Amino acid sequence: MESSTCTTRQFLTRSGIQIQADFWGELNENSVVLLHGGGQTRHSWGSTAAEIASKGWCAISVDLRGHGMSGWAPDGEYGLDGFAEDIDSVLQEIGVSPVLVGASLGGLTGMYLEGHLRPGSIRSLVLVDVVPRMNPKGTERVKSFMYEHMQSGFATLKEAAEAISAYNPQREIPSDLEGLKKNLFQRDGRWFWHWDPAFMENARTPQRLGMQDSDFLHKLCSAVEVPMLLVRGRLSDLVTEVEAEIFLSDFPNAAYVDVTGAGHMVAGDKNDVFTKAIVDFLDSMI
Repeated sequence: MESSTCTTRQFLTRSGIQIQADFWGELNENSVVLLHGGGQTRHSWGSTAAEIASKGWCAISVDLRGHGMSGWAPDGEYGLDGFAEDIDSVLQEIGVSPVLVGASLGGLTGMYLEGHLRPGSIRSLVLVDVVPRMNPKGTERVKSFMYEHMQSGFATLKEAAEAISAYNPQREIPSDLEGLKKNLFQRDGRWFWHWDPAFMENARTPQRLGMQDSDFLHKLCSAVEVPMLLVRGRLSDLVTEVEAEIFLSDFPNAAYVDVTGAGHMVAGDKNDVFTKAIVDFLDSMI
């Protein structure tokens, strides 16, 4: 099949926040929504969206509120309720019930959407290196990485690449740094991550605390009745073998893929293996 073109669309949610999304392929009943992790953007999936579209599906990669080119929450609130309500607004507008693939924060958003806000709104749920009961040390390391340069930014793109490599040693520093510009923006001569600092600054609000409440997240996931797939990075310290085993014990009907050589950012670390896992799962949906 010929490579699909990408078109960008804007959506105004019920809460008044503008959401930006890329559509790969023609919208149809076989659609996949890709939700990135906290601090990332819709460009975090590598070639996954294009490959999904080449199989006849429509791949929709979304910038969550406060990230990338989507609007920032005017009240600075970034709870799962707000993220899920935005995605629900988009789905209601385009009129599809998609497979939802969510990395980290995106996966939690999928849990909230299907397990609480609007059950039956999605066809299946793929959790990318995220489970209700995550490893506390790994979670804190992610937070530390996001906080470290949140306010100061970077003098150069190379500095940003070195920071990513220090957090994620299996990710080699690319020779061409232009791709980093999709996840950074420039202000006063410095480069900053393309997300609202309030996303991390307001981490102690009641809405945000829900993301850290394993019992609450487990309750959400238990209410999800559509098929689930967990894709874990084998080197992940956020979803270790222990957390994966607990998840599979709690949810024995869930499918599972363990990606060798990948850490928490599975799609970026081993994009070919990750994409194959997603395509194989989509094939089982038809």
